[in-house]
Order: sequence, then structure tokens, then C-alpha cells
Amino acid sequence: MPINRPDDDRFDTLFSGRKGSVLGEHTANTPTVDDPAPTSSAAKAKMKAAAEQRLPPRRDHDRRRVPPGQKVVDKWPVLDLGHQPSVPKSQWTLDIKGAVARPLSLDWDAFHGLTQSRVDADIHCVTAWSLLDNVWEGVRTCDLIARVQPDESVRHVIFHAHDGYRTNVTMARFQAENALLAHTWNGTEISREHGGPMRIILPDLYFWKSAKWVRQITFLANDVKGYWEALGYHNEGDPWREERYE
Repeated sequence: MPINRPDDDRFDTLFSGRKGSVLGEHTANTPTVDDPAPTSSAAKAKMKAAAEQRLPPRRDHDRRRVPPGQKVVDKWPVLDLGHQPSVPKSQWTLDIKGAVARPLSLDWDAFHGLTQSRVDADIHCVTAWSLLDNVWEGVRTCDLIARVQPDESVRHVIFHAHDGYRTNVTMARFQAENALLAHTWNGTEISREHGGPMRIILPDLYFWKSAKWVRQITFLANDVKGYWEALGYHNEGDPWREERYE
């Protein structure tokens, strides 16, 4: 039985910009009534930090490995909006839509039938922690891009998640060599709390750009701000430039 996703029809009119469409709702770059309100204490603190444009204390780390303001941790912290969707593999699907020549809808078996790759990459969260020496396994975004053949006009990508979360990246960032649709971390399946069974991994950006529980990827000619971007976080999110806020 497929997962019920009553808002899927909205994505069919993504490019229209009219009231009620995803693009129309984001024209003002503000959260909409359909956006999930953060309920976790971490998400509320993150929203407060954006409002205050708060920067973390400076720390003495190897600057070749750790971006400014980051603290190295040895356990992977859990951050979300307060809801962790349960997505059984038997019901998991990933839809690839937007300005592409070959839209895709993959179930779990079809996703694992794609070329599988391994990426060694650190991750850096905007809440000032960094987790080093991670090994990720999954499908490289460049392999997915080759399959769906985006239009030449595509410059942006937006991820839609099962908890209602969205985040946007440029096409250039999405097709980076180390960008991955990951299902495995350090030899074990990515757990539900960390976005399993599949999440995005974009090591070159702050980790809010690496969306959890992704159910749809949409390719766009024009940019559409995501959840945290509309609340004041930086549209690009490069940790080495410390692009935390707009």
C-alpha cells in the first residue's frame, strides 16, 4: 500500500506560482500555514538563534578539517522539528519531478538497483557541532542526475520530506562529487531518528541542507526557499564561509 501523501498534487503546479502552489506559497519567502511548527526544544532554539543572528564561540581546532565556530563531537546528535516519521521500506518511495526529461518514481528495491557508492565525509551542523570520519553508502546524486536528465534551465533543487520539511540547494551543490542519497552510515543502516531509511548527505554544506526522510526531489529553474531558509538561515549554507544566517 503506498504512503498517503495528500499534498502531492501541489507539486504538479510547482512552476505556476499561483496561490496554493508550492512556488506561490514561497513567493514572499515566509513560512506558510502548511509548514510544520517546530515542537522540539532543539528546533525552537535554532529558530531563536536565527532571530538573534547568534554566532557560536570561537574554538581552537584544526582549521583545515573543522570550519570556524564548530565543536567536534563523538556522537551523532539528533535534531528534527519534533516528529520522526516511520517509513517502512515496503512503503518507501522516492519521486523525482520538475524540469527533467525522465521523471522517476523509485521503490526501495529499485533504489538499491541503482549504482551504489561510498563516500567518506565529515558533517557540520549549523548548531555548531561537527562529526568527523563518517562513511556513507548510497546513490551518488550525479548518477541520479544522469538518469533523470534535468533540463538545461535547471539551477536549483528542493527536497520534500515526510515530516513536512523542505530545504533548497543549488544544482551545482547537488551534483557535487561527494553528494549522496544515503542509506548506510559507518556500516549500519541509517536509523529512523537520523532520517532513515534514506536521507540526503551534502557534506560541503551545513547539515540542515541534508534533508531527512526525503520523499521527493524537484528540479527547478528558479530558486524556492526551504523551511529554515525562509526563517532567516542562509540560502547557501557553506560552513567554511560560516554562512549561518542571511
